[in-house]
Amino acid sequence: MSTEPDPQTQAGEAPAAEPPIPETPESLMQAATARITALETELAEMKDRWMRAEAETANVRARARREVEDARQYAVQSFAKDIVEAAENLRRGLASLPPAADDEPDIIARMRQGFESVERGFLGTLERHGIASQDPTGQPFDPNLHQAMAEQESAAHAPGSVMQAWTAAWTLHGRLLRPAMVVVAKAPAVEMPAPEGAPEAPAADKPHLDKTV
Repeated sequence: MSTEPDPQTQAGEAPAAEPPIPETPESLMQAATARITALETELAEMKDRWMRAEAETANVRARARREVEDARQYAVQSFAKDIVEAAENLRRGLASLPPAADDEPDIIARMRQGFESVERGFLGTLERHGIASQDPTGQPFDPNLHQAMAEQESAAHAPGSVMQAWTAAWTLHGRLLRPAMVVVAKAPAVEMPAPEGAPEAPAADKPHLDKTV
């Protein structure tokens, strides 16, 4: 008895695939849960990148505003130094006038009053534009605002304080423009007592007695 070949096998076609396994509710739920978890992770990463980008953008905007503000406020720094020099010269001119006296000539009194009025108006104009002066006399020495020109012993001033200011400290919108030239007080030197038994030094200030008869 002869066996005839299968027409599909003879034509070279593959045998039919097995039918797919039907999905159960449990497998569908697991797949949905895994997909939701992946989407939530992706959303969290995108949100984190967005927040970082927003923070960086805000920092750039704030930095740009500060730079523009600094450029606006401090662009006149060189000019402000020249103006401060003019204010110092005006103060030196006032200081060179003789002290006020009851019997002084009327022209001197009016000249002093005129200079003082000009100085007050000048300083008021500078303050309106952010240029301010500060008299450091009596304050503790601050290297950020003061420049020590000399150090002098003083019992009337606390050591390390400014006992005299040659010039004021000038600032432009709070930034140091010109330090104050000051004299700093230091404690008086303490004389060490002479060692016990040491010969007494001759007193040069004692009067000389002439014993010649």
